[in-house]
Amino acid sequence: MFGEPVKRVEDDRLLRGQGAYLDDLGHDALAAAFVRSPHAHARITGIDVSAAVDVPGLIAIYTYEDLTGRVAEPLPMLIPHPALTAPRTGFPLAADEVNYAGEPVVMVVAEDRYLAEDAAQAIVVDYEQLPAVVGIDAARAARHLVHPDVPGNIAAELVQSHGDAHAAISAAPHTLELDLSIERSASTPLEGRGVLARWDTESGRLRIWTSTQTSTGVRAAVAAKLELDLAGVDVITPDVGGGFGVKIVHPWPEEVLVPWAARLLGRPVKYTEDRAEHFVASAHERGQRHLVRVGFDDEGRVLGLDVRFWHDNGAYIPYGLIVPIITSTQLLGPYKPGAYRVEFTSLYTNTVIVTPYRGAGRPQGAFVMERTMDAIAASLRLDRTVVRERNFITPEEMPYDHGLIFQDGRPLVYDSGDYPAALAMLKALIEWDSFPARQAEARAQGRRLGIGLACYVEGTGVGPYEGAHVVVETSGKVKVATGLTSQGQGHQTVFAQIVADELGVPLGDVAVTTGDTRAFGYAVGTFASRAAVMSGSAVALAARATREKALRIAAAALEAAPADLEIVDGAVRVKGDPASAIGLGTVAVLANPLRYAFDEAARAATQFAAGSSDPQAPPVPAGESPGLEGREFFSPVRSTFASGMHAAIVETDPDTAEIKILRYCVVHDCGTLINPRIVAGQIHGGVAQGIGGALYERLAYDEAGQLRNASFMDFLMPYVSEMPQEIEIDHLQTPSPLNPLGIKGAGEAGVIPGAALFASAISDAEGFAITAMPISPSDLFELRQRDQPAQDTDSR
Repeated sequence: MFGEPVKRVEDDRLLRGQGAYLDDLGHDALAAAFVRSPHAHARITGIDVSAAVDVPGLIAIYTYEDLTGRVAEPLPMLIPHPALTAPRTGFPLAADEVNYAGEPVVMVVAEDRYLAEDAAQAIVVDYEQLPAVVGIDAARAARHLVHPDVPGNIAAELVQSHGDAHAAISAAPHTLELDLSIERSASTPLEGRGVLARWDTESGRLRIWTSTQTSTGVRAAVAAKLELDLAGVDVITPDVGGGFGVKIVHPWPEEVLVPWAARLLGRPVKYTEDRAEHFVASAHERGQRHLVRVGFDDEGRVLGLDVRFWHDNGAYIPYGLIVPIITSTQLLGPYKPGAYRVEFTSLYTNTVIVTPYRGAGRPQGAFVMERTMDAIAASLRLDRTVVRERNFITPEEMPYDHGLIFQDGRPLVYDSGDYPAALAMLKALIEWDSFPARQAEARAQGRRLGIGLACYVEGTGVGPYEGAHVVVETSGKVKVATGLTSQGQGHQTVFAQIVADELGVPLGDVAVTTGDTRAFGYAVGTFASRAAVMSGSAVALAARATREKALRIAAAALEAAPADLEIVDGAVRVKGDPASAIGLGTVAVLANPLRYAFDEAARAATQFAAGSSDPQAPPVPAGESPGLEGREFFSPVRSTFASGMHAAIVETDPDTAEIKILRYCVVHDCGTLINPRIVAGQIHGGVAQGIGGALYERLAYDEAGQLRNASFMDFLMPYVSEMPQEIEIDHLQTPSPLNPLGIKGAGEAGVIPGAALFASAISDAEGFAITAMPISPSDLFELRQRDQPAQDTDSR
């Protein structure tokens, strides 16, 4: 099964409408709704709930003044960092001040959502408006402050370097400076956030269902906030309609308030985020501005690189500096830039918070580095692929230490990869060398064609750990549990493939449970392209431990040495003698010595039936435990690094400036492939989001901090009609030496190079550099207007 393009086992259920998402649950629950701030920055001067009290079906109204204990404290700073000198997080409900439009101020609980919304609408909140800080330029200018006790709106500043970049650039034969920027976007999953909670008064247990990327994280956070024992809280993640990073944040205000209210009221309470709320009450990403100085030689080899950038983290910074740290380190891609220095400033603004969104800082880094490579090529009149080849890290240099610290706090050391081979594959796939003739022919016909490419390296499989539990039932069926959650990645399929191979059982006999703390209580979460690397490795280790135990028990029953046994089609048999066999289900029976027989299978394990050749030996040997099962954890020394290269051919309309994708090619290396079909699906989805981020999706704030396009009427997302007819994929496999399966992550690969790729291709079509993304036809039209006077001057 390992390496086979198996169809996803979960799809049949989901496509038939048999999925159970958060809002499919809790039909008997009370409903919560929220009054949210209409202002980006304001002081709360009064809250009048009198008109809402008479709304039929109203159960409760809560403001900050009603919060008690740790619930009234700010939400946790999830990932502290020494450079984060002014960390600020919001309250579950705004206390005295609101810092972005959409911040929750009042919680309403009613018999149903309609009544809760009616009551919320009747509540009057009085505000004293304060000046809003919107965008990086306003935050840097600091004429106004988001938080009065944070000078300069600076949350953090961090410098990393390797070598003396300033000296290397000063001594270089050639230098360039670039000013590059990417605007805000959002992940907009099919399903927004949501949470359902039930409090059992008799047992004192809290059960939570939440659409999250980390059930164990929510469990720990809610237990801490509500001052409950961790063992008294269960968190179950139902089917999740996409996450893409926005659901890794925990706890969201609603994930604290809904369980708190359920416990207080003694009744189940549910909240489901609507689409309008998701735009203004969840999280955004991407917004950065970069100033680049690069020094290089006559061959285009980078001698020194200095990058200074500013990161807009929104009103609060609960997820720490992960996004800008990833940008600053993953910016290097597959290259060795000689000396490197990077400095970033993370800034507060009166806008929605910024947390990782698929790619998590890497799209910005790839945009900066790939635009720099293209600029060097243009400056020296070299082919863009030649400049890249001359700067690649070679396979012989692996593992390659960049001398920096990655987002996991570990050294930035690439474990494996073959970048020259990947580029050769990409050039052949896109037919790079023959494109100039095609471009010239099109231009003679009045058409504008351009070709672009972009390379990236993606740190995947970040720690600290994941675990798995594999159990063989007496029926011979296998149950697998792992703590991380699933949001459409195909975990039920790929983890079953791993176990099927390790235990020698049919794929259909393996059932996988994820994201349920009752089944597996220790986990970190699904993010950073880590599920296959972390949980896949843990599942393999747990299955191997189960296999070893099965062979030991079967060896005694078959009177053979464990080394002489194999497991085929769910039976342990003597190699070369298939008739001498015992089913795994029977082995599971023998693995659990019983006093009582409940069925015919159990009879074989009772004390008189089982017997013992050694009356002095205990029924359960020392160091063993009953049952045929394995429970293992995997904790890597550092991240694995996947890589890839994308190329595209575009056509820009000479009149309307519309951008059409003619071809899209991908070469991807995620180590050993578990399931090529699922990897291709991940790439397809990522490419769609990369196209959206490059050509369509832009969150537009006005000066007052109002999001002007907070609906799908105005926030453009690519439909299938905007996608290329085919995404051509080729795989390179350089196994990772850092885990037992040799795998690397693949979840974010498709989205990372999007902005860089289309900037490259459009620049090639138009003849001038694209330095800001995303780019719309209107943007391109305006750039043409600006470029035309310069061309006229040059011609004169």
